[in-house]
Amino acid sequence: MTEKKTPLYDVHLASGAKVIEFGGWLMPVQYSGILEEHRAVRTAAGLFDVSHMGEVSVIGPEAAYFINCLVTNDISPLHINQAMYSPMCYSDGAVVDDLLIYRLGEQEYLLVINAGNIEKDVAWIEQQADGFQIELKNLSASMAQLALQGPKAAQILQTLISADLQSLKYYWFWQGVNINGISCLVSRTGYTGEDGFELYCPAEAAVLLWQVLMQAGEPYGLIPAGLGARDTLRFEAALPLYGHELSSEITPLEAGLDVFVKLTKEGFTGFEALAAQKKKGITRKIAGLEMTGRGIARAGYNCVADGKNIGTVTSGSFAPTLGKNLGLALLDIHYAQPGTIIGVEIRGKIIDAVVVKKPFYRRPAATVESSKDRD
Repeated sequence: MTEKKTPLYDVHLASGAKVIEFGGWLMPVQYSGILEEHRAVRTAAGLFDVSHMGEVSVIGPEAAYFINCLVTNDISPLHINQAMYSPMCYSDGAVVDDLLIYRLGEQEYLLVINAGNIEKDVAWIEQQADGFQIELKNLSASMAQLALQGPKAAQILQTLISADLQSLKYYWFWQGVNINGISCLVSRTGYTGEDGFELYCPAEAAVLLWQVLMQAGEPYGLIPAGLGARDTLRFEAALPLYGHELSSEITPLEAGLDVFVKLTKEGFTGFEALAAQKKKGITRKIAGLEMTGRGIARAGYNCVADGKNIGTVTSGSFAPTLGKNLGLALLDIHYAQPGTIIGVEIRGKIIDAVVVKKPFYRRPAATVESSKDRD
């Protein structure tokens, strides 16, 4: 398979980025270093190329009805220029993908899907769309997306636009924002646990937009950041990653995303399975771990207690902001309560760990927007 490149590929190479294959894409994993980039986002700002993400437009008189049948969340309260997070499930309740839904107009929406799932998701969405009065377009190749994240992100972006960013609320967006002659969709969203923005623009304008943002951010400590820091940042905030905390074998209820599963809204794909699971009660769930013994819990490692396997680590890392080795794990519900002592099998040895509350990190209270606000 030929690896795909974003419009910023040459910029990354020129900036000295270490490039790796990720979900079929050649992407920067780091520039100056994962720890430095992570800390910059927590204290100042980082700029990420996330143009590998996919975008699908849904237009037509039945667009809202169709999307409500497609996803677990209820988009009926969604205003124009407001965004929403939702899982999208198979009939058995497991997850096809998790996505953002942008309402662009009365009958127009944009779905933002994960990079490694674009082909699968588009095929699934097209299959589900049969019989609906809608038009689907896969815009992934024609759109670029940059993520400006960190406590100084708003100050940086404010130098480039005339509208007052203080009036742009979390999970709302503006369309047609002029940034140095580039028409952008500017969304107050992100995947780092910090305040920040995701900017969508035509693919051919991505290099200029990157350069303009980097230049504007230089006085504020803005640095380019890669997928390595993106992962450690989302991990500290306990945000799910598809293929880890969410998958075709894990339901959103097991992932702790109950708030995004609106069982009062019947008729969506997976409703029957999720309603039955909710009524019966889940038997396993994603829990937070803190390693009390020496070692890092990596994805795929077994979790044990009382002489038996009780689950599997889904993500694990050293958490730079907190200075601890932490993990997320899909655990037997009886062992998933905070304070429970368990073990993680690391290279044939059982290393002590304790179940802890999620998220591991919340940004300062003045700017906190809980993930629950995304519904």
